[in-house]
Amino acid sequence: MDLSSQNRQILTVSQLTTRIKSLLEKSFPFVWLTGEISNFRVPASGHFYFTLKDSHSQIQAVMFKGQNRLLKFEPEHGMQMLGFGRISLYEPRGSYQVILEHMEPEGVGALQIAFEQLKTRLEAEGLFRDEHKQPLPTLPRHIAVITSPTGAVVHDLLTILSRRYPNLEVDIHPVKVQGDASETQIVEAFDNAAKRGFAELVILARGGGSLEDLQAFNSEPVARAIFDCPLPVISAIGHETDYTIADFVADLRAPTPSAAAELAVPVKSELVDLIVQYRQVLSRLMLQAIELRTQRLQDLHKRLKDPGRVIQDARMRVDDYTDRLARVFSARLALSREKLARRQDNLARLGPQHQLGQFKAKLEQYKYNLKLYIDIVLKENGSLHRETAARLNTLDPSATLKRGYSITRIRENGNIVMDPEMVVDGQMLDITVAQGTLVARADKEKKNGQENL
Repeated sequence: MDLSSQNRQILTVSQLTTRIKSLLEKSFPFVWLTGEISNFRVPASGHFYFTLKDSHSQIQAVMFKGQNRLLKFEPEHGMQMLGFGRISLYEPRGSYQVILEHMEPEGVGALQIAFEQLKTRLEAEGLFRDEHKQPLPTLPRHIAVITSPTGAVVHDLLTILSRRYPNLEVDIHPVKVQGDASETQIVEAFDNAAKRGFAELVILARGGGSLEDLQAFNSEPVARAIFDCPLPVISAIGHETDYTIADFVADLRAPTPSAAAELAVPVKSELVDLIVQYRQVLSRLMLQAIELRTQRLQDLHKRLKDPGRVIQDARMRVDDYTDRLARVFSARLALSREKLARRQDNLARLGPQHQLGQFKAKLEQYKYNLKLYIDIVLKENGSLHRETAARLNTLDPSATLKRGYSITRIRENGNIVMDPEMVVDGQMLDITVAQGTLVARADKEKKNGQENL
């Protein structure tokens, strides 16, 4: 290795990366790869970015939006896949990657994966629930058939429908049942059948086929068209063992188109026979009811009495009731009169006039007794008064004065002189006698007959 400066060929990182990219793309123009998907992500651009790995190595992978929109399934983390693409190098990071043009699940077909994924998603949304299933009309007069205009399916349907019920009107909505534009035509056919407003039932029919042939009936647009259809829908895809998404969404699934025709309408001749049987049964029941009511009427007629006799018996009962009523009324009237007389006597005895007379007699007695009591009291009180008056006269000072006695008081204080010692010499005295009062002055004092000199 020559490290001298004149032999050096210096490259930039970009130049080296460009050479490596050119070398890789020339050496591996297109390759088939198999591995497990890891770190799967879809940014806003719509491209698929993931890692493709096996037990020893891994490589970054990308599938651009223009290619991945053609896939019939959605890649998932952990899925084993087989891809076809070219090796390239992403220069800004200096990492190599595989750019895939085609991809399919390994072991299980892409269509089967897409079928299972769509089924799971629609089932989670509730499109398969029984509560959304519409009942089929008992006897539809107009049916819309969505199928291919060529082939045995439409011929078998029309033959069976016309044989079972000739009066039925059938509208054929021709569509492609496989290949490009089949999904769009089927969706438009459902829309037209609902808009026309004549049909009462829709049959979606096709003969059997492979999973690829039945792809239109496993698509989301067709499934939602069936679910949104206001008319009941019978799905008759023509394979008895396998189900399509349309079978799960439809209101009823028929194993074959012929079976769908038989489920859609009854046999007219059988209906006619049934109506005849019902008419016979109804006639027999009506005759039995008439006979039963006739017998009942005859029994009632026998039990019915002569109106004249009924009226005569009624009149006799009225007379009897009238007599009994009169007797009862008379007895009650006599009893009431007797009660009235007793009550009048009681009223007269207890009335105000009678009571007033008794009260007057009692009042006279009370007056007499009171007068007698007053006289007695007056007599007793008169004697007591005279005795008391005599005693008062005896105790009256004026009476004592009239007998010649007098009362002496000290003029200063009005005290009655009871003892000569109460009076001092020269003190003024008032002497009360029977006819007046004398004024005197004390000059001498005597006590117990002795003069105080």
